[in-house]
Amino acid sequence: MSKIIDPATIIKSYNNNIVSVNMNGKERILFAKGIGFGRKSGDAIEKGTEVEKIFVIEDEDNLRNFKQVIENVDEEFFVLCEKMISYVANELKENLDERIHVALVDHLNFAVKRLSDKEEIENPFLMEIRALYPQEYSLAEKVAEVLQNEKKVKIPEGEIGFIALHIHSARNSGKLSNTIKNTHLINSIIEYVEEKTEIKIDKTSLDYARFLTHLRFAIKRILDDISIENDFIKEIKSKYKLSYKVSKGVAKILVLKLEKKVSDDEIAYLAMHIERFRKATIKF
Repeated sequence: MSKIIDPATIIKSYNNNIVSVNMNGKERILFAKGIGFGRKSGDAIEKGTEVEKIFVIEDEDNLRNFKQVIENVDEEFFVLCEKMISYVANELKENLDERIHVALVDHLNFAVKRLSDKEEIENPFLMEIRALYPQEYSLAEKVAEVLQNEKKVKIPEGEIGFIALHIHSARNSGKLSNTIKNTHLINSIIEYVEEKTEIKIDKTSLDYARFLTHLRFAIKRILDDISIENDFIKEIKSKYKLSYKVSKGVAKILVLKLEKKVSDDEIAYLAMHIERFRKATIKF
């Protein structure tokens, strides 16, 4: 427990335990049992109020995505995820990149739902993850153990690998993102996708956040010559023809900038994300 050192004004009460506040002109997310009960926008929270956690998310896009996660994820599960993130940070003795509060919580929420419905996604680069990131994989196993005990759902090894990747990307302010030497690459890809599909991508959406995460992982794999398999290439080519065509264009950009070959499997995965944009966004 800690105490807020300055008075705050509630911006929004998400539930009984989570509120967003204005504190010294900056927005903060406070978590404490009962802090949001019966409170509404404009209500004051006194200096010295005890809270369990203060979420300090500086990036505006991350903050917007974080609010969406709070609204979309069951309160009890959100609290469980944050406890696991705190555990990981304490074990690593590092400050984790703030995006983990969006990316990992969102991933775990969907993973538990998928696995509860017996929908398992194969992880084609599990062996590489174990070899490259043994510490992250070990921590991911602990996270999986907690999920299994709390949610009564079996977490397969492939899913543990995905969790390990999220942990790796959040270390030391995002080591995975640091492998991208020029953020202009991702921006140019987004602009290309918008131009070729004639859609305007919502930069505040979770679909956008997921696509950025996938791009970072894809670039890391391409640079490290790590292969990935996609068993649904034929179906994707046939069903998502426009998205696959656009994805091939994205691959050409990656080849030009990274000077590495981009496999058909990677192109197919990118096409799946592009198709999601096409279904969710508004035409120009």
